[in-house]
Amino acid sequence: MITNYIIGSLLAVFGVGSVLMFNTLELTYYEGITLFVILLLSLFIMIIFELIIFRQHIKPIQAVFDEDELPRLENVKRAFVQTATFPVLTFKRIMGPHLFGLSVPATIGTIIAIRLDYLHFPTFYIVYAWFGAILIAIMHALIEFFLSQKTIQPILMTLIKSAEKNDHYELKIADRYLVKIKRKILYSSLFLAIYPLFLFSIATQIQLAQLAQDLLLSQFWHWAGIILVAVASFAIYGSILLFRDIKRPMEELEKGFSNVQEGNYQKVDNSYTDEFTKLITGFNHMVSAIEKRDEINKQLLESFFTAFATTLDARDPYTAGHSLRVASYAVKLGKEIGLDPKIIVQLKKSALLHDIGKIGVPDHVLLKDGKLTNEEFELIKRHPTIGEMILNQIQPNEEIAPLIPGVKHHHERYDGNGYPNGLKGEDIPMFGRILAVADAFDAMTSDRPYRKGMPFEKALSILENGKGTQWDPYYVQVFIKIIHHNQDVL
Repeated sequence: MITNYIIGSLLAVFGVGSVLMFNTLELTYYEGITLFVILLLSLFIMIIFELIIFRQHIKPIQAVFDEDELPRLENVKRAFVQTATFPVLTFKRIMGPHLFGLSVPATIGTIIAIRLDYLHFPTFYIVYAWFGAILIAIMHALIEFFLSQKTIQPILMTLIKSAEKNDHYELKIADRYLVKIKRKILYSSLFLAIYPLFLFSIATQIQLAQLAQDLLLSQFWHWAGIILVAVASFAIYGSILLFRDIKRPMEELEKGFSNVQEGNYQKVDNSYTDEFTKLITGFNHMVSAIEKRDEINKQLLESFFTAFATTLDARDPYTAGHSLRVASYAVKLGKEIGLDPKIIVQLKKSALLHDIGKIGVPDHVLLKDGKLTNEEFELIKRHPTIGEMILNQIQPNEEIAPLIPGVKHHHERYDGNGYPNGLKGEDIPMFGRILAVADAFDAMTSDRPYRKGMPFEKALSILENGKGTQWDPYYVQVFIKIIHHNQDVL
């Protein structure tokens, strides 16, 4: 950054500035030496002022790198904001201490030299010099602004990694610190269009003034004013068109990324004939790849749940297919009551795993042919909480968490006499109430070693009689209607 700044300053002051000055003014050898000395002294003063401001600007950044141990997050945040805004600070620094640190001493030195008769030109030329200095400073500031944007990137990445190591904090640039692309394009295009014209106009003004062509000077500024207004108008209009041309594909890509984040894998229409066509093609390829991978993951996950349920049911040949049937009943019930498709998917997974806790029940209890003793029944009653503990170990937890209420609470009773928590009424999670109905119906209609599965009508009668005591009355009523309408295909 310092290298860029030094080169830019030398080019601006001794390049454009000095070339404009020494080739526009008619100077003697000694006048040229005098102006060069004034310029050199002013440059020295400018560097001192800028160095003071520059030290203030880098202080929050330097503080982070001066810490021996892991930097504090607050210091990292402060340094990140300071680094992100450094291009703007650089622009302000050049338009502040850089411009005034050079121009004010140069103005004072030039006035003194004119008074001491070392320089022989009108004092009002200093006004022209100020116009030229402002134009050159803006040009220099724009160059440094864009160069600084690239220079700060390694520092930003270092600070981002530091925040991640510190508290797993994700640093982001807030909107209020962003320099909008529209501004960059508008101001840059406008200045680059009128900059050479302004410099040429000032130089021509000085030449005509030295020739004392007052009439020609008046006509020149009338002509130059029209040209400057026309050029500025076209520059503004052109920059607006350019910005719109860039903004449209960027907005479409931004919308596309938002859709992907929400799980909507929608491609962006590719109707561009510039470099954006490659960018959008790459985005669409990415969407296709994510969509394909997501579909594969869904299939693998579905297979996993089904395989798990089948493996679990295989421990007891008399309950083979139980979890699959409970899942089928639960899905039909969920669709009938109008649950969201995403919730129905979760309900199905919960149903497939509702008896996973039976893994923790000994075979001599789980596979017993006869009636269970009180102690054995207590072991059976533990399977919902064992299932909860098993599912809590699966990652990512946010994907599994919605399934746990059905696994844990499918043996709760509507009157509060169930297990494991004795929940009552609608305090029982929805999945638990739905699975309780589906689980009970399949248990009653399936064959067991000690009894034959009962007919559907008898099982439905038991559900009817248990409304409001053992099961949720609404879900029982809906379930009975489903069975009656679909009995031929079940």
